[in-house]
Amino acid sequence: MKKWVKRNTGLLFILPWLFGFCVFKAYPFLSSLYYSFTDFNLFKGISEYGFMNYKEIFTDKDTISSLIVTFKYAFLTVPLKLAAALFIAYILNFKIKGVNFFRTAYYIPSILGGSVAIAVLWKALFRDDGVINSMLGMFGVAGPQWLSDPDYALFIICFLRVWQFGAAMVIFLAALKGVPTELYESASVEGASKWKQFFSITIPMISPVIFYNLVTQLCQAFQEFNGPYIITQGGPRKSTMLISLMVYRSAFQQNEMGMASALAWVMFIVVMVLTVISFLSQKYWVYYSDEDGGR
Repeated sequence: MKKWVKRNTGLLFILPWLFGFCVFKAYPFLSSLYYSFTDFNLFKGISEYGFMNYKEIFTDKDTISSLIVTFKYAFLTVPLKLAAALFIAYILNFKIKGVNFFRTAYYIPSILGGSVAIAVLWKALFRDDGVINSMLGMFGVAGPQWLSDPDYALFIICFLRVWQFGAAMVIFLAALKGVPTELYESASVEGASKWKQFFSITIPMISPVIFYNLVTQLCQAFQEFNGPYIITQGGPRKSTMLISLMVYRSAFQQNEMGMASALAWVMFIVVMVLTVISFLSQKYWVYYSDEDGGR
């Protein structure tokens, strides 16, 4: 018995984690896959099995429109957020007065941005009679209907996400601190401009971090819920109806857990495919200095 305990001490220590993983991760994951092939209703149970949910997803106009809106949202927010984070991190990497204050100030939105209170505040800012239009009115400019016009609503939701660039900025800042100063000194001696140094030295040296932020932000963008739900609830005319809102509507408003599970799995597959593409593409643009001279 003592020998068995000694050999399996590590297993005993991770038993709590294994229990939590099986109960709260593996079981829901596999059960949602099972329910996605049923018409499971919270109150009526299961009466049919098959691919009917997936057929409906790819034939229903509203669902297809929601997928398109989700792709627009992700491909707008992720590049803009990464660009803003890298730009601010590059500036804050210089030794300027009060830099610690600015680093904290730029990071705060990432802490508060996902909260319900900030989404409510954002709605108050951009509603038809909100703060933004009131300020524009002081200059004699008639502000548009930011949240009531389909041409603007999605961009306002995207702007909320881009505003929360603090976490990515901190990671970029740490990467910039790790770039050897000797490279910049040598480039300066050769007469390279700051722009040339940025694109020829900075970007390649921090490309692994850019790749990491790209993948994580892409996954987060496809799971966005709070902002669109609280600010527009998918409107106007479903212009901000992300796939996550469709999952919520199917599960908790229509009680169709089978359809909600199918939608969640479609979203999972989309994110997985994009992640795989990102990993396959890294050999063309990500530089690893410790792998045979880099890529």
